[in-house]
Amino acid sequence: MRDRIPGYPSGPTHAAFRNTASLIEAADTHFEAAHYQGVMALYVRPSEGRTVILNYDGRQIVDFVRCSYLGLDNHPAIVAGAADAVRSSGTLHWSCARTRLNFASLGELEASLSDLFNAKVITYTTVLAANMSALPLIASGHLTGGYKPVMVFDRLAHATLAYHKGTIASETRVETLAHNDLAGLERLCLKNEAVAYICDGVYSMGGSAPIEELRRLQEKYGLFLYIDDAHGISLFGDKGQGFARSQMDELGSRTIVAASLGKGFGASGGMLMLGTVHQENLFRRFAVAHAFSASINTASIGAALASARLHRTDELARLQAALQKRIALFDALMPTAQSGKPLPIRTVHLGDELMAVAAARVLLQKGFYASAIFFPTVARGQAGLRVCLTAGHSEEQIRSLCSEIDMVRDDIRKAHEP
Repeated sequence: MRDRIPGYPSGPTHAAFRNTASLIEAADTHFEAAHYQGVMALYVRPSEGRTVILNYDGRQIVDFVRCSYLGLDNHPAIVAGAADAVRSSGTLHWSCARTRLNFASLGELEASLSDLFNAKVITYTTVLAANMSALPLIASGHLTGGYKPVMVFDRLAHATLAYHKGTIASETRVETLAHNDLAGLERLCLKNEAVAYICDGVYSMGGSAPIEELRRLQEKYGLFLYIDDAHGISLFGDKGQGFARSQMDELGSRTIVAASLGKGFGASGGMLMLGTVHQENLFRRFAVAHAFSASINTASIGAALASARLHRTDELARLQAALQKRIALFDALMPTAQSGKPLPIRTVHLGDELMAVAAARVLLQKGFYASAIFFPTVARGQAGLRVCLTAGHSEEQIRSLCSEIDMVRDDIRKAHEP
């Protein structure tokens, strides 16, 4: 049914319901076990490369949980950029909505990012704030020819996307599809005047969106794409455009890409890559986190400017190549469902939630920190370990991690043999 913006006949909306109480009841015992075993919410001090020092006993461990896939979060130029920006501005933060005052350096950053990624870039304090700003505006119909689109979420869309379903459902209809269900998406495109698909570019538990196939649906039906590529930025493209953006010549009026200024980019904050002046004006005037909140702080601005400069040098390609070598080494030593993909996230399946927590605890004792993943991060019975590979890990660190995981899995297997 056509559902147009105010001034036009409108159709019914469909509510979306959350059951937070049930989620807590199902998952709290696993979180309790992870905290009790000391593998969650660790406090550490930075050390060299991909190592950190545990606050409670002073041990140095190799970290495989940070998402700084190119190892830029402690790059000297980026750290210096952050410090210099605070000193030169004389302040860290302005408590002022962006519709009133903005740092001049923020304008410089957004212009630099717009040129780098061939888009109209607006920055936000986090990717969560970017998503919170974008999704209601898409649901309004102002970006889809006046028709409120059916907002279709991939079932594995990140929590910072899925969380907003209830808010969006008060505006328009919300649907959830099985992961990468292109056939289901096409059926919705055939039956509805406007459809917006919300997905990750690179999924936080491994895997990716089929960008080429989604673009074909877009060309055929006018599908609107909103892609959160937080985990793909900087890793692909000659200027680090990211997994999604590097596969597109132009964004146009029917694609928006959200991305992180942390993770691969090595600074802090989030951003939206927009394709038109109309979109930029709409977001700068009506996006909640733009009109009613402050910008990223000066340290983040300085760090991001330094990273943007680095993205224009040969160092980016060297780091991208180093990351691919580390990924290939891990895959050769430890096959997973993600093996052979050029993405930096690997999940080692163990099945039982408490086994995953115990495995993470043993690894930590051996000097390696990998995330224990369990419901609701993954489906029930799909618990395991998440390993984030980076260009900053040494080959020896990866070999040692894989050896320790193999021993842990052997111990688990032997413990459950009849």
